[in-house]
Amino acid sequence: MSMQNLPMIMTWARVFLIPVFLVIYYLPFEWAHFSAMVVFVIAAITDWLDGYLARRYNAISKLGAFLDPVADKLIVAVALIVVAVEYQHWVVTLATIIIIMREMAVSALREWMAFHQLSEVVAVSKTGKYKTTFQLIALSILIYGGQLFGVPWVEIGFMLLIIATFLTLLSLWQYARGAWTAIQPHL
Repeated sequence: MSMQNLPMIMTWARVFLIPVFLVIYYLPFEWAHFSAMVVFVIAAITDWLDGYLARRYNAISKLGAFLDPVADKLIVAVALIVVAVEYQHWVVTLATIIIIMREMAVSALREWMAFHQLSEVVAVSKTGKYKTTFQLIALSILIYGGQLFGVPWVEIGFMLLIIATFLTLLSLWQYARGAWTAIQPHL
């Protein structure tokens, strides 16, 4: 296996980890949620690592550029739904709806902008990267949902998910604002 292929292999692995994550999460064992969290964290690390390796070894491909964000959105959406079902709390449910709706809206906006050769207008922003970081940490904590060292992890997970949701809305506003000027001539 060459370093050129490794980023794409990691992206595909992230897609294949989704059913593994789900099966482990719902196993009837005390360690199931912790193990599912480990699988989710591995997927989150590969999200960062495959992009880094693709840039470092000039292994960027059109398929990889398309599949990487799809893989990220899939595993995050699945994890959001899992924690929404698990906690059945309006905060988690509302955050899940907002985050998934934003991902769909930004994906559609990016596709439309790419069709009009305006992709640079909706490039990934720092706010989007912070949003992703807070999402992944919050979801990792909420997937585990247990007690460790007397720390109120679930409450921390809720707070981080609220911050991630705020950043989600902020990044949507930034993308929409940035795209509005470019979109107007095409309406």
